[in-house]
Amino acid sequence: MSAVSTVVVVTWRGRDHITACLDALKTQKSPHRTIIVDNASDDGTAELISGHEVVRLPRNRGYAGGLAAVLDMVETPYVAWLNDDAAPDPSWLSELERALDGEPGAAAATSSILLMDGSTQSVGVALTADGHGKDVVLAGREVFGFCGGAALLRTAELKAVGGVPASFFCYYEDTDTAWRLRLAGHRVISVGPARVRHRHGASTRPGSALFHRWNERNRLLMLLRCAPASAAFAQLARFLVITALLPFRRNVPEAANFRLGLRTRVLAEVLLRLPATLVQRLMIRTTVSRRSVWQDWAGR
Repeated sequence: MSAVSTVVVVTWRGRDHITACLDALKTQKSPHRTIIVDNASDDGTAELISGHEVVRLPRNRGYAGGLAAVLDMVETPYVAWLNDDAAPDPSWLSELERALDGEPGAAAATSSILLMDGSTQSVGVALTADGHGKDVVLAGREVFGFCGGAALLRTAELKAVGGVPASFFCYYEDTDTAWRLRLAGHRVISVGPARVRHRHGASTRPGSALFHRWNERNRLLMLLRCAPASAAFAQLARFLVITALLPFRRNVPEAANFRLGLRTRVLAEVLLRLPATLVQRLMIRTTVSRRSVWQDWAGR
């Protein structure tokens, strides 16, 4: 039986966890091609993955950049995104394939992502009223977006909506992609039986300054690309006002995303990228209006 899916695993310094991921892929019931994208790891990862199909990048381009780097190599109908610190059940890929086969209107299927203690991390992504992507642990069949740590997408539809936003580096590339798929008239579904175990935080450090910088910046860029203009610029203005008022506030939260320096850098990066982002906005295919997607999903 020929493969209908290509699984892309992006790694950076994944020596301590990628073996579990690749071992789990070997047990999949569905035949598939695996491409490992090595973001210039310098910790011995390269030696561990040497027996696989590997694309080694000259520098670390992040999760989004790694996915984008090999998208043109994917010729199968489906492409899976899988974190290098995630280990899927043997039926994971076949469950996702079966779900998309049965629902031609859906362009992406998201998994049940479980933490190592068995609790649920995500069964999909919701869009909040202020434009954040939020993992949900309980959902119906349809969700706004997928969690990029373990998902299956239709390759042709992904390419048609512009692929993966490589410049995001990491975080929000999944929600941005789901949003563009919805603007093109596609759906995203949650597939409960498609389970993976995720060593959350093994590759990046949630809560770190870099984590918050990428999250805050990419959320704003995603909104400028995908949301109604009024919503996008309202959130940009809100971010600016909160930042400007920080020196005058008492009891400022200790989280890194409330540090003046970090927020100032985020604003500088967003404004620097604003012209290119607005051009990208104009290039996004919209068969469903931005306002309609926002009204249907923001705050649900």
